[in-house]
Amino acid sequence: MDSLGNSCLQYSACSRQRCSRRRSIVYIVYMGDLPKIGDISISSFHTNMEAVGSSDASKYLVRSYKRSFNGFVAELTKDEMKRLSGIKGVVSLFPNEKMQLHTTRSWDFMGFPLKAQRNTTESDIIVGMLGTGIWPESASFSDKGFGPPPSKWKGTGQTSANFTCNNKIIGARYYRSSGSVPVGQFKSARDAQGHGTHTASTVAGASFLGIASGTARGGVPSARIAVYKICWSDNACHGADILAAFDDAIADGVDIISLSVGASSPRDYFNDPIAIGVFHSMKNGILTSNSAGNSGPGKGSISNFSPWALSVAASAIDRKFLTKLVLGDNQVYQDSISLNTFEMKDMHPIIYAGDAPNKAEGITGSLSRFCSYQYSLDESLVTGKIVLCDQFGWGEEAQLAAGAAGTIIPDEGIDQGRKLTAKIDQTITVEEESAPIVASFSSRGPNPITSDIVSPDITGPGVQILAAWTEAKTSTNLAGEQNFRNFHVLPTCFRGCCSC
Repeated sequence: MDSLGNSCLQYSACSRQRCSRRRSIVYIVYMGDLPKIGDISISSFHTNMEAVGSSDASKYLVRSYKRSFNGFVAELTKDEMKRLSGIKGVVSLFPNEKMQLHTTRSWDFMGFPLKAQRNTTESDIIVGMLGTGIWPESASFSDKGFGPPPSKWKGTGQTSANFTCNNKIIGARYYRSSGSVPVGQFKSARDAQGHGTHTASTVAGASFLGIASGTARGGVPSARIAVYKICWSDNACHGADILAAFDDAIADGVDIISLSVGASSPRDYFNDPIAIGVFHSMKNGILTSNSAGNSGPGKGSISNFSPWALSVAASAIDRKFLTKLVLGDNQVYQDSISLNTFEMKDMHPIIYAGDAPNKAEGITGSLSRFCSYQYSLDESLVTGKIVLCDQFGWGEEAQLAAGAAGTIIPDEGIDQGRKLTAKIDQTITVEEESAPIVASFSSRGPNPITSDIVSPDITGPGVQILAAWTEAKTSTNLAGEQNFRNFHVLPTCFRGCCSC
């Protein structure tokens, strides 16, 4: 059914028309370990489908898992799903649902300086990166000085019109179980979003416009990378694709798997594709490092908590970025979340977004105050001014389109009744004395399924980390912006104030 020798595979799920006609949806059928004798995954599938009443089973098979564990993905009606779940050999059966992505100085802070003594065997380590892909031309992934891949490597390197592997990136595959590739995305393992490139360079991998200067590097710079693209710009990280990536990565011979993806709510281990994939990785001696999640600080908010995974919470390092908003009356507001990479020398008038609606587009002040829509502000009123937006919404897209000098999204009140002027200073780097405190957004335990297990397992730097970035996306991803950079800090502008 699937061509396992192909370096880059795309599997299509059912079309809406066909699914609607059968009233079916795509399910993952997990059947545990591989059979000890022979490969019977597909033949068993046909037999089982005949047993539940389908005369054309192969037509509805999306893909099979048969390299590292046993299972398949198929279009099933509700009746077929119920019957199949009771057949011997089926461990669990659950819908192919979406999961979400989670997102220089950090290694020094952890005690791994640039001149740390290295072992030559580090070049034999292969890290499987499951995410949005990778930008292979980044300097972080140069193979200068690298020899051929380790002999244990059984995977393949994708060669296509827009992607070529090297001796650093030794493998590349992509998976798409939810139909066609979204517009603007690459039909390859190339990263159009940035998240995968960013995380890959921190593992096995400068400054961002003068901020956080230093040498950007990964924890094990000489390690090899195998890329498994499972996430796309339409927020699709489907469970079927995640399991497919695990199936391949285990068989390809990776040593470690890194995954920053998780479910929106806790799932039983047998209904969680990540927990299943990690379990089989563990059985094959492969450590999987999972992000705990970004849904904190509520109790039990962790999304990756299986006992056989290494779940990692996000903590601060001993560096933070500080941006100052200086008012014309010399009042100063400080923010340690947003980034401003541009120098603003002169004072600019402040205008409240609610007082500058784009009436020509039918926008009222009750909507423009949020700065949430591209054409919600009146360009003639906000050009050259700093726009004060209410906290609901981000504000960059509206004010950029209208020609504003900057945006303020305050955490505390600024008197709107006075005619104020202000400037936003360029962000500076200062010491973070509270490090390594866990970030407020980082998901907390305990394990919501097995409550007597402590989760997450460890913390690691995860706040405002500088790393490699895709050249397919600007630093803010706003329409009209041309600020393409090789490195990027995440998050860029989260509340507070940012100059554009």
